Amino acid sequence: MKAIMVVGTTSHAGKSLLVTAICRILSRRGWRVSPFKGQNMALNSYVTPNGGEIGHAQAVQAWAADVIPCVEMNPILLKPQGDMTSQVILMGEVVGQVGAAEYYEQYFDRGWEAIEKSLKRLSNEFDMVVCEGAGSPAEINLKHRDLTNMRVAKHLNAPTLLVVDIDRGGAFAHVVGTLELLDPDERALIKGVIINKFRGQRSLLQSGINWLENRTGIPVVAVIPWVEDIFPAEDSLGLLDRNPQKKPDSEITIAVIRLPRISNFTDFDPLEAEPSVTVKYLTPDRSLGYPDAVIIPGTKTTIGDLLVLQQTGMAAEIQKYAASGGTVLGICGGFQMLGQKITDPDGIEGHEGQYDGLNLLPIQTWIGGNKVARQRLVTSNYPYIGLPVAGYEIHQGRSRIVENRSDIIKTLAYKPLFDDPGLGIVELNQSVWGTYLHGLLDNGPWRRSWLNHLRNQRGLSSLPTGISNYREQREALLNRLADLVETHLDLSPVLPSQNE
Repeated sequence: MKAIMVVGTTSHAGKSLLVTAICRILSRRGWRVSPFKGQNMALNSYVTPNGGEIGHAQAVQAWAADVIPCVEMNPILLKPQGDMTSQVILMGEVVGQVGAAEYYEQYFDRGWEAIEKSLKRLSNEFDMVVCEGAGSPAEINLKHRDLTNMRVAKHLNAPTLLVVDIDRGGAFAHVVGTLELLDPDERALIKGVIINKFRGQRSLLQSGINWLENRTGIPVVAVIPWVEDIFPAEDSLGLLDRNPQKKPDSEITIAVIRLPRISNFTDFDPLEAEPSVTVKYLTPDRSLGYPDAVIIPGTKTTIGDLLVLQQTGMAAEIQKYAASGGTVLGICGGFQMLGQKITDPDGIEGHEGQYDGLNLLPIQTWIGGNKVARQRLVTSNYPYIGLPVAGYEIHQGRSRIVENRSDIIKTLAYKPLFDDPGLGIVELNQSVWGTYLHGLLDNGPWRRSWLNHLRNQRGLSSLPTGISNYREQREALLNRLADLVETHLDLSPVLPSQNE
C-alpha cells in the first residue's frame, strides 16, 4: 500500500491541518487519495452518507481529497462524556460506553481488527492513504496500547513526518526527545521533520535547523509559518483558541455558550465567515450581556451541561434574555435544553432521572434507544418558506411536543421549522428556535435569511440571500491552505513516484 504518516510531538501540533493540506496537494497532482485516522478522540463529528459517525476532521480531509467521507477513514471514534468515560463508536456505530482502562481491555483487539480492515479497503480504492496520528507517538506508558501512531506506520511501512509546534516553545527538545523515545524500527520510519506555526524570519531559525539535522540525521522538510486556524482543531484545544475579535464591518454579535462538553462547534464556522457577524464564545460563568442572538450548541452530555447552566446562573440569564424578546437558537443538545423536561431513565448520560429544562419550548425529551445518525435534506418553513436545507442528525434523545391540555395554547404558538416536524420548531414571533439539524448554518440562503431576521430587529438593511452554501467557501479555504503549505513543504522524502 502507498501510504504516508503524519505524527506530532504533542497534541495540537497541527497534524490535522497538515494532513488536510497534503490531501488537497496530492489530489491536485492527480493522486486519488484518502485520509485515515485509526482512532480519534473528539466531540466534533460528522455523519457519512451511509449513516456512520466519524470525526469531523476526517470529513474535512476527505473533502480536501475530493472524495466522499466514509467510516473506514476513521474506524474508531471516542466521544468523551465526563467521569473518565467515553462513548465508543466502531466503524461508524455506537458499540459501548467505557472508562479508559476498560476500553483497552474490551476494545483493543476489536479496534485493531477494524483498523486493518479499513486500511485494506482504502488501499484497494485509493492510490495513496495519508494517515494521521494522535497526541504523541512517544508516550511510554501508552505505547503498548497505542492504536493510531507508530503501530499504524509500522503496519504500513509508511514513511513518516514528525510535526512540532514551535510557537509553544521547546521545539528542538520536543523533536529530539520524541526521536529518543521511539524504538529503532519506529525511528527509522521518520523521514522528515515539519516545524509548524513559526513566527519571524526563516533565516533566524536556520542555525537551529542545521543543528537539528546534524543531531538527528533527519531533514527538516518544512517550516510552516504561523497562520490563524483555517479549520478548527478536533478537540477542545481548538475551541479554547476561539476568541474572535470584533470585526471592522461587524453589525451583529452572536453569543455561543461554550458548554463544558460542547460538541460539533464546527456548526459555527459559517457564522465566523460572515463579515458582518462577530461570534463570541461565552463560558457559563460569564455574563450573557446583550447580544443580537444566543446559541446553545450541541453537547455530549445534555443533562450535565444543563445543570451547569442552572448552577452558574446562565440558565436564568438566557430565560430573562428570551423573555425580553431576545433570539435564542438551540441546536441538538441545546434544542433539548430549551424544552420543559429531559428524562434519562437509564442514566445513559450519567445522570439518571428527570430534570427541568429552560422551559422556552413546549417539548419533552427522553434519552434512550438507538442513536440517530443520518444525513437529511429538508425544506424550511421559517424564516423563509421553501428553502432547501441539508444537514445531519447525531443525537441520542427523542423529543416530542407536550400533550398536556394546560399547555395547548403555548403549543399552538410554535410551528415546525422544516417539512419534517420532528426536526425542530420555532416560536411564531421567531424569538426561540430549536433544531436537531447540524450543519444548518452551512446553508447560505437559510443562514442569511436567519441573519436578516436579526438585522431587521436592529433596523439594519437585509443581506443578499442568493448566495452559495458554505462548502464553496470551504473549498476556497482548502485551496488557500494547500497553496501555503505546498510553498514551504518538500514531500519528496516521503512521496513515491506515481508510477511505482
